[in-house]
Amino acid sequence: MTQISSNPNSSIAPLYGLILSGGKSSRMGTDKALIDYHGRPQQELLFELVQKFCEHTFISLREDQQDDLLEKFKVIVDLNEYAGPLNGILSAHKKYPEAAWLVIACDLPLLNKETLQLLVKGRDASKEATALATRASGLPEPLAAIWEPKGLQHVKEYLINATSSCPRKFLINTDTHLIFPENDDVLSNANSMQDYRRIKDVLNS
Repeated sequence: MTQISSNPNSSIAPLYGLILSGGKSSRMGTDKALIDYHGRPQQELLFELVQKFCEHTFISLREDQQDDLLEKFKVIVDLNEYAGPLNGILSAHKKYPEAAWLVIACDLPLLNKETLQLLVKGRDASKEATALATRASGLPEPLAAIWEPKGLQHVKEYLINATSSCPRKFLINTDTHLIFPENDDVLSNANSMQDYRRIKDVLNS
């Protein structure tokens, strides 16, 4: 178990960043993490954005993806102990169990520095997690959220008997603090070529 050195006078867990890039991107037909929306691969742009707010930042990858990434980016390889995006999140938690994780999915191309700053400033470390949410849905976005260590420990306990590994379902049913950006569009997912074209239209408008 890897230990983290943190401020002994603080009860708040240190904040580490995690860019989730280990999905299969089956609906998109190409690796979403490598798509260029802003002049470079999305996972690299998000890494540089997230690291402004975190002590350390990592890209979460499948084992077969490591060769596609420059050495300057730190990675955490999925352990394949869980299903879906929780696989990457809990792999990171297992490596650094004392950290809180600012988790960002690679398919949020409109997410910006101002929104991340809103999330980090609004963090409530007494909760299981602090998540961005759209005003239209009122639902937490688990892949644009800060997961506290105790929340991730509870996820592991939850998954023992859960019928679904959906991280949103867990956040809905636990003590989650919600942060609402001014514009819901910053949480727009790009999971298909239709989404890609829509996002490009927004960026070019």
